[in-house]
Amino acid sequence: MHAEALSALGNLFGDRLRTSLETRICYSFDATGKKFLPDAVVYPVNAEDVRQTVLLANFHRFPVVPRGAGSGFSGGSLPVQGGVVLSTERMDRIISIDTENLYAVVEPGVVTETLKLEARKRGLFYPPDPASLKFSTVGGNIAECAGGMCAVKYGVTRDYVLGLEAVLGTGELLRTGVATAKGVVGYDLTRMIVGSEGTLGIVTRATLRLIPLPEAAATLLALFHENRRSAETVNAIVAARVTPSAMELMDRTAIDCVQALMPVQLPEGTGSALLLEVDGAEGQVAREANLLTEVCHAHGAIEVRRASDAPGREELWKLRRSISPALRRVAPVKLNEDIVVPRSRLADMFAFLSDLSDRRNVRIVTFGHAGDGNIHVNIMVSGTDADEARRAEEAVAEVFHKTVEMGGTISGEHGVGISKAPFLEMEVGPLGVAVMKRLKACFDPNGILNPGKIFLDEAAVRV
Repeated sequence: MHAEALSALGNLFGDRLRTSLETRICYSFDATGKKFLPDAVVYPVNAEDVRQTVLLANFHRFPVVPRGAGSGFSGGSLPVQGGVVLSTERMDRIISIDTENLYAVVEPGVVTETLKLEARKRGLFYPPDPASLKFSTVGGNIAECAGGMCAVKYGVTRDYVLGLEAVLGTGELLRTGVATAKGVVGYDLTRMIVGSEGTLGIVTRATLRLIPLPEAAATLLALFHENRRSAETVNAIVAARVTPSAMELMDRTAIDCVQALMPVQLPEGTGSALLLEVDGAEGQVAREANLLTEVCHAHGAIEVRRASDAPGREELWKLRRSISPALRRVAPVKLNEDIVVPRSRLADMFAFLSDLSDRRNVRIVTFGHAGDGNIHVNIMVSGTDADEARRAEEAVAEVFHKTVEMGGTISGEHGVGISKAPFLEMEVGPLGVAVMKRLKACFDPNGILNPGKIFLDEAAVRV
């Protein structure tokens, strides 16, 4: 960046502009482990700060990379072409919660769990629950259209965004959507910005739908000998016309990882686990929990554990929640892909992944949101073996090809970023890519916002 540009940012932000190496390193990486050093970091406190930053970027031609907590797995917040990282961490106010019309108005830096807890105090529920909810931010969730464990029943972030305020690549402040239950005026610009990874606009405020908090919940942990049985049970549950609020599947390697970190008593021969949760009115929860137990046993469950009180439910969730931290014990680097296949193809995909692991000689740990066919495929590597890294990258490409062949998608909740950019056309086709690029040019004609993401061949900021 030119000195003139940094000077202009200094005049705008004062001590909220940071250029020290120490600070820039802190904003150079995300959950992918990849690193790209920005030229500077700024901390806006309102929409006008964001707007002025983008106007300066257009004048001096530097990239602006919006960033929430940096918890993404696709590289969406990495400053791959340098420029300014715009951290939304100081825009963290819950502006209002409307208990009559059931919505909240928040700034992008609000931590997801903070919003969920504040809604809960009022008997309300904000369902999106990415695994990173304790530190990821609403703005980041919107940028990537985050999902989570409740998506099978409640949907993903997109389903709860009623309206947005966002700064476009031109520096204009756009307001989209409504704060009402319905609204169909014009194109749905809200949905266009959700999941656009900060390439179309920088969200400065969001109106989010809330729903009544479920009265009761019950959690079940069903243990099976093999993944095929678990996958078949998922389809049987759907066929039984029950929609659990969570259906999480863990394979043998994921269970082994957790056992190494935190021993959990499991029956001999456990090769797969299915964590199920139902919620709603108390009587309904009891009936559905009974039905799920019957279905699991009918499809070969070795054991089904059940809890309805909060401590008991939390104990059952330990196995699932401990997987991610436990993976670091397997290998320091993981290639975490979030494919989605039709539920009816889950067993086929697990069989393919097992074969792939043997053929490529790479360790693959799989778990995820089986209820919506969303599998987290973690290819574990040392990070110091070039041949192992090559085999892992080839395995990733095979996984994506197989996913598309099965009628699935290469990303259910992580986005494209830089990790999946080489495979975008494989799923959406050349015309799909071309139309997306035309839309990008409309929102951001000079390529200021988060350049280098989604599109493999996107050029640097246009001068």
